[in-house]
Amino acid sequence: MNKFARIIGTGSYLPPMVVTNDDLSKTIDTSDEWITSRTGIKERRRVTDESTCDLAVIAANNALDMAGIAPSELDLIILATTTPDKIFPATATMLQNAIGANCPAFDLQSVCAGFVFALTTAEQYIKTGAANKVLVVGSETLSRIVDWNDRATAILFGDGAGAVVLSGSEETGILHSKLFSDGSYLSSLQVNNTRINETGFIEMAGNEVFKIAVSRLSSLAQDTLTACNMTAEELDWMVPHQANIRIISAVAKRINTPMDKVIVTLDKHGNTSAASIPLALDIAVRDGRIQKGQSLLLEGIGGGFSWGSILAKF
Repeated sequence: MNKFARIIGTGSYLPPMVVTNDDLSKTIDTSDEWITSRTGIKERRRVTDESTCDLAVIAANNALDMAGIAPSELDLIILATTTPDKIFPATATMLQNAIGANCPAFDLQSVCAGFVFALTTAEQYIKTGAANKVLVVGSETLSRIVDWNDRATAILFGDGAGAVVLSGSEETGILHSKLFSDGSYLSSLQVNNTRINETGFIEMAGNEVFKIAVSRLSSLAQDTLTACNMTAEELDWMVPHQANIRIISAVAKRINTPMDKVIVTLDKHGNTSAASIPLALDIAVRDGRIQKGQSLLLEGIGGGFSWGSILAKF
């Protein structure tokens, strides 16, 4: 059995269409100043004719290239998404076929916590010896379930994909992971369809979501550091789900982590749900901020509510 699951490659992709706050102000009652002050978001990406799988393919290939791994070497693919291309087959199997892999592949749905849930699942496969090389992807086309006339949600969400390759290793990788769910908050953040084959739109009770997110994530972050016998000062980077700058700042403050140790990309991406953490991770790896051997705290929370954290050495 492998001692650790270690990230050996990262990748991401954003569709080329940019939607700025000024663009939104032409169709809904808002402004760049109003959106930026409340969310930290300046722009987001939106697909035109690209599918969730299309975004995932490019992010996955970028991660495989960094890892130096051929698709044929993969033992498993897990794709976290809230916006699959079809009810079935799983978008992960479309991805598997598109990149030329020949391993099992499945989707995982845990909304904005999806990547943390998927990475934790992949870690279990590796640590038990059931897999050695696993591709974990978060890919979303949230623009398809956003009501673009609803100011409360249209300003928040964007499309994109991020990916990592995990490998079994004797070298330190994932040190700790923890997942939670609480279904009593279902109505706080949901898609308002009544049947599975109906298309609905995202609905959100913003103030309630903010309070839940800050409380759960800050408590979990502190518990994670304690479980790993670490202090906030010893943490190199926090890579949070990119939902709202006020949530990110409040959690960082509660665990005494300065914002210059937090990876923030939501100003350019908006909230890309399951894609947001691997997108932010890949950008910080490629621009040189995140270096080999550094400690990373990944955290995400999403509708359900589901939330989780991972502490790893990169």
